[in-house]
Amino acid sequence: MNLSDMRIRVRRDLKDEDSQNYRWSNDELDRHIDHALREFSRALPREMKADIATTDGSREIDISSLTDRVLVLAVEYPLDKFPPYYQRFSLYQDTLTLLGSEVPDGSNARIFYGKLHTLDASTSTIPSQHEDIVAIGAEAYALIEWAAYSINRVSLGGEETPQQFRVRGEELLRHFKRELARLKSRLRSRQLYRPALTPASKTSDWGP
Repeated sequence: MNLSDMRIRVRRDLKDEDSQNYRWSNDELDRHIDHALREFSRALPREMKADIATTDGSREIDISSLTDRVLVLAVEYPLDKFPPYYQRFSLYQDTLTLLGSEVPDGSNARIFYGKLHTLDASTSTIPSQHEDIVAIGAEAYALIEWAAYSINRVSLGGEETPQQFRVRGEELLRHFKRELARLKSRLRSRQLYRPALTPASKTSDWGP
């Protein structure tokens, strides 16, 4: 699977295969595919890990080098323990703060994180079993965009009216969102260590 393959799949489902009279240009479909891919990545990101040096005596770790990051799943520190030692952490922008008992000594911490998937002219990181989900999302966004564009334009009639495009697009979008919610629920259930979700406060007692 590459971007061209995905575009062909989307055109086939949209019944837009007449190359002399495309309803959507390649650039337009690529934009909708990218939109769907980003939404998919937030629900089921590409799983990555990286070792980043800590600062002696500081609990803060700069993770700005982790580009296209969607979320942080877990932080292992110190390394080379069995079983692995996962730290509680909080995250603000590109600064990750360790909240466990271990104070870093300058050695590496291992960051497990989710990253945006890629889909380009030659490669794809989308799991093959989920390619249809991305295609459905792209089709939904394409149909809704076309319906909005065509609503005040002269229609030539037939079955492909703006209203039908909008209804079909919204049906596909609901299906797409349901699949994303299912994937996101699965991701949450297998997190190695949950981050601290409650912000620190000088005046409130958030309990144990």
